[in-house]
Amino acid sequence: MKVKLLDKNVRNKFWFYFSVISGILSFVLLFNIVPDEYKDCLRYFGYITFGVLIVIYLVIWYRANNLASINIDIDGSEVHIKSGNLFNEQGFKVIPFNEYFDTVVDDKIISNSSLNGIYVKKYFLDNVDKLDNFIVANSDELDIIDNQTYRRLGGKLVKFKLSTIFVYEDFILTAFTKFDEHNKAILTMPEYIEFLINFWDRVNRVYAQKTVSVPIFGSGITRIKEHKNISDEDLLKIMLWTFKLSEMKFKHPAKLTIVVHEDKIGQINLFNIKSIELGL
Repeated sequence: MKVKLLDKNVRNKFWFYFSVISGILSFVLLFNIVPDEYKDCLRYFGYITFGVLIVIYLVIWYRANNLASINIDIDGSEVHIKSGNLFNEQGFKVIPFNEYFDTVVDDKIISNSSLNGIYVKKYFLDNVDKLDNFIVANSDELDIIDNQTYRRLGGKLVKFKLSTIFVYEDFILTAFTKFDEHNKAILTMPEYIEFLINFWDRVNRVYAQKTVSVPIFGSGITRIKEHKNISDEDLLKIMLWTFKLSEMKFKHPAKLTIVVHEDKIGQINLFNIKSIELGL
């Protein structure tokens, strides 16, 4: 179970219902509004109330463990966190690439199971040059940090700053990870946080009041140095924290949607995320 039976947030929510019910009972008893012929039933009513409170607690606990989506408000921006398929979302969908914007999906450079691998195969299976040419034509020299002459394991040679974005139709492609000499996606935690802050700022310039859907960055095969065991829930909290720090603000009806892979929603305590909304 993601949420323990005696979880603090479950208890806090239960105490709200308990306060309402106990307040009603106190009002009834204080003003003695129960007719005399029914006062003998008060004891049984107390048993029923106790049973109802137990049921309420168990329902809260059950729902906390089975949440698949929540809405939270961050400084006036609606953030929707849900389980689903990123490609089925409305508005802009964000696809993380590596710093070279590689498009060779061969399980050596780009994994077939990665989000950008799926994107390339789904939309450019027989014409990947179209995407490559688009990236070249729309590159800003200020975003290019290196133009290499050789990569030992192959791939593109132009290296972009992390958080560089290209808007292609309904997709925002972004440089999210660095590649080491073995073409392994890596980041340090400071780089991860810097990417997010810069990414929100760049998206703020291009989203055109459309809903923007993003995955949990770093949830896949990306390795965050010195944080090998960091959970998707922790990554999600960092994303929300950096979003709050940024100047990014969605005006209604636009919103930020964070899409969690269906296989991983069971590992994330959305009830806890919702409970800390006011602390964000």
